[in-house]
Amino acid sequence: MRVGVSVGSAYYDGSNWEDLVELVRVADRIGVDSCWTAEAWGMESTTPLAYLGALTSRIRLGTGIMQVTARTPSMAAMTALTLSRLTNNRFILGLGVSGPQVVEGLHGEPFTKPLTRLREYITIIRQGISGEKISLNGEHYVLPRPGGEGKSLRLSMPPQPQIPIYLATLGPKMLELTGELADGWLGTSFIPESAEVFTEHLREGATRAGRDFDTLDLQINATIEVSDDVEGLIAKYRPRAAFTLGAMGSAQTNFYNAAYSRAGYDDMAKESQALWVAGRKEDAAAVITDDFILKTVMIGTEEMVAERIRRTRDAGITTLRLTPTGRGRDEQIHNLEYLTDLIHRVI
Repeated sequence: MRVGVSVGSAYYDGSNWEDLVELVRVADRIGVDSCWTAEAWGMESTTPLAYLGALTSRIRLGTGIMQVTARTPSMAAMTALTLSRLTNNRFILGLGVSGPQVVEGLHGEPFTKPLTRLREYITIIRQGISGEKISLNGEHYVLPRPGGEGKSLRLSMPPQPQIPIYLATLGPKMLELTGELADGWLGTSFIPESAEVFTEHLREGATRAGRDFDTLDLQINATIEVSDDVEGLIAKYRPRAAFTLGAMGSAQTNFYNAAYSRAGYDDMAKESQALWVAGRKEDAAAVITDDFILKTVMIGTEEMVAERIRRTRDAGITTLRLTPTGRGRDEQIHNLEYLTDLIHRVI
């Protein structure tokens, strides 16, 4: 099992950027496999990787994720080629469709047929990074644009068809698409005891495409915190769970809530969401069960955390992507070093 690290978040404002830079430099030194940047309505995902690429030598650098409606697919291909060149082929292109609140509210694009859009987007990117002329007559993208002076173009940078493409997906059909087309999965809302909610669809897509499922890099976000004060940790993470179930999407569309519902927490997830939407945030947190917290974040004593890591590995996850924890740079670096060592000792 490999270790990755996330930098910032979907709404990261850049406030402690210097600390995160030092964290990534340490991650590069101690053998962390990959570093991932996110974007939604905060810092965008690609510029930080160019900066970090100049300060590191080994760690792979990925967008986790680049939103497909924020850039044309041809520009995404150009960006991937550029970052791969600047980082000596360490770049990973992570893509996701985001959700209607961001897509329609921030970018002014309709959130319609996201599955078809993502498939077409990947098709164009593959053409671009492989040195082919870019051409598609799709539902979302028609290139060249008909009736004008445009013609099918080939990107001028040297082809790099080996650039890995990872997808952040949650719904069944999106998971099947990931298994069919992607090199890796950027997963969230994963519970080892209900792994089949995700892996069955990933495997189905890979099998249908004639691919070896075992070659996929299956990553999940891993919030890990070790302490003997288990009750205190549960209390700490209960409001965060309520935020995910209630605020990470609209009342009609919350992919995280839906994923946890499929994993067996339907009643609790819907109750917490309803309370959150009604403005009763404390009540929304109060209905989150201890069992849910202990299965969705890796917290507790070192023995408890080690067991969760083993269960996650046995469920098929190949990379744990750590979220930095700690009050400042030194504590975050210490925790990264400790957790990386713990994961390697456990597996």
